Amino acid sequence: MQDHRRALGRGFNWLGGATIAAKIIDFATILAMLLFLSKQQVGIASLVISIGMVVEALNGLGTAEALIQAKSVSRPQLDTLFWYVVGAATLVAGLTLATAPAVAWLYGMPAMAQYFVAIAIKQPLVGAALVPLALMNRSLQFERIAIVNVCATFGAALTRLVLGASGAGVWALVAGYVASGLFIMIGAWIAHPFRPRLGVQPASIRPLARFGVRSAASNISEQMFKNIDYMLIGWFYGPALLAVYRVAFDIAMEPAMAVGTLVNRTALPVFARAAGAPAELGSILLWSLGKIAFLVTPLMVALMLAAGPLTALLHDSHGASYAAAAMPLRLLAAAALLRIVTQLFSTMMIGIGRPGLAARLALTTLGLLACSILAVGCTVPAGPGIIAASAIWLAIYPPVLLWLAARLRREWRVRPGPLLAVFAMPVAGSAAMVLVVAGGGLVPGLQHPASQLAVVIAATALTYLGLSRYARRQVPS
Repeated sequence: MQDHRRALGRGFNWLGGATIAAKIIDFATILAMLLFLSKQQVGIASLVISIGMVVEALNGLGTAEALIQAKSVSRPQLDTLFWYVVGAATLVAGLTLATAPAVAWLYGMPAMAQYFVAIAIKQPLVGAALVPLALMNRSLQFERIAIVNVCATFGAALTRLVLGASGAGVWALVAGYVASGLFIMIGAWIAHPFRPRLGVQPASIRPLARFGVRSAASNISEQMFKNIDYMLIGWFYGPALLAVYRVAFDIAMEPAMAVGTLVNRTALPVFARAAGAPAELGSILLWSLGKIAFLVTPLMVALMLAAGPLTALLHDSHGASYAAAAMPLRLLAAAALLRIVTQLFSTMMIGIGRPGLAARLALTTLGLLACSILAVGCTVPAGPGIIAASAIWLAIYPPVLLWLAARLRREWRVRPGPLLAVFAMPVAGSAAMVLVVAGGGLVPGLQHPASQLAVVIAATALTYLGLSRYARRQVPS
């Protein structure tokens, strides 16, 4: 168990630093891009990238997860898997180009089809990086993965920023999306050199492919879950309102998802190694939830407090304000914490060899989200529509988490009490932060949005400082 905890700690530290650096770079450039693009352009780019993310979920057909959890792999399996993945990615790229005109027609924007070239180009790039990245994950080489991720994020962000400042419009965001795939491929091959041989043995990867199909269903469902709201809101309400929703969503969800991705990447190979020991699974799950509670709870509360002043300060290239994103931001920030907790359980299921259960969980939440947003789009007008769509995110998770808690207790004998207890101090610290911000709002001269935002930032920093000191006192000397 100590080995598993050391692996978790090392992975969290390395991937944590990389994820924080990458998200700061990514987030800062996205906000900067708002100055160079109109809401219409941001909305169109969001649609294209959302569709691209769903297509990209087909990468490897789930074989990356299969490779990570496999007991052993041979060199012929790796060679065959590489060509299998690259061939599938090339086929997906061709199908993407073929269907682009139909998708653009569906949205009533024929010019959108040209941007699907970027989606097609990215597929072989990420396919070629799959085996080296999976091998690094399998070997717990978190340091190298961290470096690859940071460099790729920096390269993509720089691409976006340069093209945006040059007036490239939608292409600036779309090209940044492709550039991330290129830099990940280059980084993966440098960090873990892999030279595939030409010979293939299809029979050797059948177990990996079978596992991968089930895991791919979970990945596709997850990406549909992440992007179905963009696609539906863009369809019902158009690109400009999608841009407002996208700004709220990114500000609320990206920080939480950064932590969630970090915890999941760190925990997945460790879950796989502890698959046969239920007691250790509970320990790993408790550790992972503790990190999520500590890092995400105060931040989401801070975003709810900062929603008004922050969105009032954001404008597009025409000077139009993003203030309408404030209420969606508050709702989505509350939902973000519940979302990453749910995704941790999905990661555990994949790690212990239950991808089918993870896929059912993803499909259930996807169905709830899609049907609810469809109902909103058909019945609620544009302005309140994005607020209602944001509220749906908050409404779907409580019943899902109750089902997960019952399943944990029944199948793995993990009681929900200790899992809930890790949120006690972060919630107490967040409550104190709310009081501090409320008091600051009564001070004369702090009514400007920038001043209000500064108060929230200061209160958030004090909250994390207090929680850090508390956590250090709990560590046995």
